[in-house]
Parts: sequence; structure tokens; C-alpha cells
Amino acid sequence: MAPPPVSDTLRNQRLRFWELWVLFVAFPIGLFFIRDHFARWIVPTLLITSAACSLILLRDPTFDRRRFGLATPLGQGLAMILRRFIPGALAITLLLVIFRPELLFSFPRREPFWWAVVMVAYPLLSVYPQEILFRTFFFHRYRHLLTSERIAVLWSAAVFGLAHLFFANWIAPTLTAAGGYLFARTYARTGSTLLVTLEHALWGDFLFTIGLGSYFFGGSIRDNLG
Repeated sequence: MAPPPVSDTLRNQRLRFWELWVLFVAFPIGLFFIRDHFARWIVPTLLITSAACSLILLRDPTFDRRRFGLATPLGQGLAMILRRFIPGALAITLLLVIFRPELLFSFPRREPFWWAVVMVAYPLLSVYPQEILFRTFFFHRYRHLLTSERIAVLWSAAVFGLAHLFFANWIAPTLTAAGGYLFARTYARTGSTLLVTLEHALWGDFLFTIGLGSYFFGGSIRDNLG
């Protein structure tokens, strides 16, 4: 098969450049300003968007579908994840004990049923769709624009943090940008959506359990900042 004309390639790159800015920059900034009216639609929007991105990837002959799965030895991947998670989780717990001890384990203590629901539903309905969108789709779709692995990792982390402006506090975008950097590095090294989903779910469930999950619920932000 003959390669596409240079003009077509440049046109596609320009379109994807604007697509990146609209989908991953302008859209989350816009959501910040209508967050009070959009809160109930955030999960359906995430699911629909990730499904659309999955379909685009599946129809792309240059995409390796194995990336949706594990694509790396599980034991090796988990060891890498735990080496970063254990010291990070201990540090966050210590900071919470010092600065906000009243939040420590507040969710499982006050709402054990809903805490259990979140532990199961969050990875399925939120984490995997996010990883498809911010890692699998992002890394493949814009690979020609993000000229190195390091730049792709930094961009992925930045737009992941930006997407959490919606929660209207500085903790959510700061923690998610830091987490996004870890998740993007894991994906860049392994090419595994499932493995990076396990890492994301581990951190997310930890934050909900330890008492910081309230910063990721729009309706309770004002109470926690007041």
C-alpha cells in the first residue's frame, strides 16, 4: 500500500492537534464553569466518551488491541506498582494524621455500605474508562504530536489533573496530576491498560478509604474547604 500524501498526513496531524486541545483542555475547563449543573452527568459522559475512544482505537489498523488487556507479566507489574504505592500511601497517611486527623477513615466508619460499593464500582465505572481515555487513547492517538515518551507522560499527567478541576478544589487536580504521572509512566513502560487500571484503582480506593475521597465528590467540596 502506498503511503498517504504528505498533505493528508499534515492535515490529519493538524486535526488531531485541535482535537487534543478541545477534548483534553477546553472541554474540562468548560466543565468547571458549569459543574453545578453537570455533576449528575459526569459518569455517563465519561462512559460514553471512553466507549467512543475505544471504538476509534478498534477501527485503527495501527493499534495493537492487546494493549486493552494485561500485555505484561502480572507479578512483575504488581511489584513495580507496589514499590511506588507503599511509601506514597504511608506518606499521605502521615500527612493526613498531622493536618486532618478528623478525616482519617471517615468514609468507611460513617458509611460502610457505600464505602464497599465504591470499592467495587469505582474501578469498573470510573477507573478503566479513564485509563482508556487518558492513557490508551491519548498515547496512541497523539503519538505523532507528542514527540517523545517523556513529553507524552507529562502531557498525560497534565490533562489528567486538568480534568479534575471539575471538583473545584486544589487537592483533586494536584493529586490526580501526580497520580497521572505515575500511571502514564506505567503505561509507557508496559503498554497495558489493565495493569495501569489496577494501579489507578489501588490509589483511588486507598484515597477513598483513608478519608480524602470527599475531595473527589462535587457535592461535599464546600464542606471540606470551609
